[in-house]
Amino acid sequence: MTQVLYGERLGKQGKLRLGTSAIIFDADKRVLLTRRTDNGQWCLPGGAMDSGETAAEACEREVLEETGLHVRVKRLVGVYSDPNRLVIYPDGNKAFIVALSLEAEIVGGELGLSAETTEAGFFSLAEMETMTMFVNHKLRVEDALLNQAEAFIK
Repeated sequence: MTQVLYGERLGKQGKLRLGTSAIIFDADKRVLLTRRTDNGQWCLPGGAMDSGETAAEACEREVLEETGLHVRVKRLVGVYSDPNRLVIYPDGNKAFIVALSLEAEIVGGELGLSAETTEAGFFSLAEMETMTMFVNHKLRVEDALLNQAEAFIK
């Protein structure tokens, strides 16, 4: 199971990983969330960037892999990192995550599940209050809803 540990500058123990997360709204401003198979938590679709791809390509690829949806990135919502957070994966690898959160729109495909997801659907902020959410993903949605021109750096 993927674990998240907190402690002063704990992130220094992990290897730097750059990742993306997609914020995809429906017409009612509900956001697409997936439930992770590794820890049961709800999260924005996304994952690690591969060498040689743009942030937009990584985001679009991860959404397709996890949900079956084709998306197009519209804007950068924010850059998120926390030097006091360390992610430990089931294989023992430790990571310090820097996440680029990108708003995207659906351009095709059909919502489905993958080996990484057990459930998927669109949820309001109020519904997220009752869900077990992955670290600061709700904050990213709140930031996206502010619709400000400048990206957040947190």
